[in-house]
Amino acid sequence: MRVLLVEDETKVARFISQGLKEYHYVVDVASDGEIASELAYEEDYDLIIVDLMIPKKNGMRLIKELRLNGRNVPILILSAKDSVVDKVEGLDFGADDYMTKPFAFTELLARIRSLLRRNQEKSSPLLQVADLMLNPSTREVIRDGLHIFLSNKEYAILEFLMRNAGKTLTRTLILERVWLDAYNIGTNVVDVYINHLRNKVDKNFDVKLIQTIYSVGYMIKGEK
Repeated sequence: MRVLLVEDETKVARFISQGLKEYHYVVDVASDGEIASELAYEEDYDLIIVDLMIPKKNGMRLIKELRLNGRNVPILILSAKDSVVDKVEGLDFGADDYMTKPFAFTELLARIRSLLRRNQEKSSPLLQVADLMLNPSTREVIRDGLHIFLSNKEYAILEFLMRNAGKTLTRTLILERVWLDAYNIGTNVVDVYINHLRNKVDKNFDVKLIQTIYSVGYMIKGEK
């Protein structure tokens, strides 16, 4: 899961980012509203966490613009502004939830899980390619009735492939989607993890779902 954290306080941003990373989220950090706006349109985020008092473009304006432009990604406000008026205004502007600072990180995690679960339930909860099924809510992966156990990185790659079934995904695109420090990792690590995935998802089945697109990247599709 990829999260955009919009927070201008460096210590707070580092604390949240590191904490989410430990729970296997990929986190991009924006220190002001303009950077956040650019990233929100460039990347496909699963969740956006927004502080209201950020420079250049405040959180309320950012949320309003995203909603007016059709961005339906779940948005969680995390702010020191704790009045009822602020909370009502934030939710009316289009946020899905509102938390106040200071906060307990365990509660933040619970709120994130709730928003992601709710968003997944609104869309199709199951991803399926041929006889391979993935449930984003439970992280279960099943092929032909057999449960397949994946590492976090393997799961993230498979989910990305299945959400884009039939499309070629470059190694760089997979790397940027799945690894937090993508710029410091060579694209060959993608090949290594794809090989791990194939050993679990394809090896014992006649139809091979994960396909190599020569010199470009990978694709998953159900046809032989």
